Amino acid sequence: MRIQSLVGALCATLLLAGCGQKTETPKQASATPPSEALTAKQSDRFDIYADYTLSADLSHLSDNQRKMISLLIDASKIMDELFWLQAYGDKQALLSRIADPTTRRFADINYGPWDRLAEDSSFIAQIGEKPKGAQFYPADMTKAEYETWRAENDVMLSTTRDLEQYSVMERASNGQLIAVPYSKKFASQLKRAAELLRQAAQLADNAEFKNYLNMRAYALETDDYQPSDMAWMDMKTNPVELVIGAIETYEDLLFGYRTAYESYVLIKDQAWSEKLAHYAAFLPELQANLPVDKAYKTEMPGTDADLNAYDVVYYAGHSNAGSKTIAINLPNDEQVQLEKGTRRLQLKNAMRAKFDKILKPIAQQLIAKDQQHFITFDAFFANTMFHEVAHGLGIKNTVNGKGLVRTALKETASSIEEGKADILGLYMISELYKRDQISEGQLMDNYVTFLAGIFRSVRFGATSAHGKANMVRFNFFRDAGAFSVDKDGRFRVEFDAMTKAVNDLSNLLLTLQGNGDYDGVVQLIEEKGQMGADLQAELDKLTAAGIPVDIVFIQGKDVLGLQ
Repeated sequence: MRIQSLVGALCATLLLAGCGQKTETPKQASATPPSEALTAKQSDRFDIYADYTLSADLSHLSDNQRKMISLLIDASKIMDELFWLQAYGDKQALLSRIADPTTRRFADINYGPWDRLAEDSSFIAQIGEKPKGAQFYPADMTKAEYETWRAENDVMLSTTRDLEQYSVMERASNGQLIAVPYSKKFASQLKRAAELLRQAAQLADNAEFKNYLNMRAYALETDDYQPSDMAWMDMKTNPVELVIGAIETYEDLLFGYRTAYESYVLIKDQAWSEKLAHYAAFLPELQANLPVDKAYKTEMPGTDADLNAYDVVYYAGHSNAGSKTIAINLPNDEQVQLEKGTRRLQLKNAMRAKFDKILKPIAQQLIAKDQQHFITFDAFFANTMFHEVAHGLGIKNTVNGKGLVRTALKETASSIEEGKADILGLYMISELYKRDQISEGQLMDNYVTFLAGIFRSVRFGATSAHGKANMVRFNFFRDAGAFSVDKDGRFRVEFDAMTKAVNDLSNLLLTLQGNGDYDGVVQLIEEKGQMGADLQAELDKLTAAGIPVDIVFIQGKDVLGLQ
């Protein structure tokens, strides 16, 4: 385990801040005159979200646990504040200048003036395109300038753990780039959030959860997340769950290095969790049988992983922006994954909302009528669950000395990882059917539901990591004949061709990752990561039918009956 002492953290902070040089907040790329009213370019997409009330049964929880949930929601709201700063800037400065309530609500849903499900296009007339680096980098910084900074600070970066994940790039008074740690940049907000976690820890009956809350509070204040990630992996029986902190790198479209703040407050569904528990034991066997050369599957995933089902009662920050997450696979730390595996949290109530409100109506519009009976919630649940399980398979370190896969693949790392998880998840399901480990339904359920799921997901746009992965998969399947199109324009899964395409795409993505082949990934995305006119026409049918693209939550203490 890597160790970061308080002294080391202090020294690193002083070094990064230029030994006392004054720092300046980077100019916001989207800035407009502060008094100028903001108006919408168009409003035809403002109804793409379906409302869903995020509730759960809390009757089995103690009074202390209910009070604890209230405190965790308060801490989550701070993560929401921080994500606004990372994604756009001053939330109130934006929303207060939008008079139209529908436009203002859409900006609130998107955490800024850019439509996250339409390739981050601006829907405000006075605001231009979204900076690829969001607010993680100065607006005038080029990629070449940052790469030069990295080369000049190679020794410091190699000795200061995870600096790039937990810092904002700014300019010193002399114009030079400096890295300002989150724990310094957002010190006041993080201190408040940490105190709320410590108060919640005092109410926790579960010893492991109490320990995690205290350690996560420390992580928020120091940017030293790994110890709390290890502690999180040891939690098995706590009925209340919390995921909080700077976690995913998807918001950083410039390099894919910097993490964004988010939070989930969850209640464990014990009955469903018991049904899932035995799958984690198959990870080593499934890893060994991946359809790729031996060199690309030598890393063995930890077996201390678990699968559990939850009802979410609160989303905040990155997890609540645009399309809503329905499953979680964490931690992202490669060392924790190799030592202990990962935990896969299936968000059952949010998943059910998307299945009922979106996936089933999509299938009724686009899937061959005689294959619609293959669309099932169990298959949707399994496809989503094994996507998260599959993040633990494959390889984390390149086979040719290029270091970590995510470092070698730069800004393409997230896209290729999401694509790998999607396709390996389907591969794993097919293998478990062969081993008679899945008794409900049949593999065709998963194939047809998976195809319908692609149509659901590609509506999120092609700029995000998940969006690019969806487009690569759709185009690869089309070219491989994994599906055909009937005379009436409906899509039909071809079972044998789909099976072969799953294996072939798994091999391709695992090889690109293992080789750290940045140029190869870029070429794949350029060739197959684009949305063609034919697919757009199909998506237009869904819009015309009034099928929502995603959901927006009605959530909070009032919904849960908490104070």
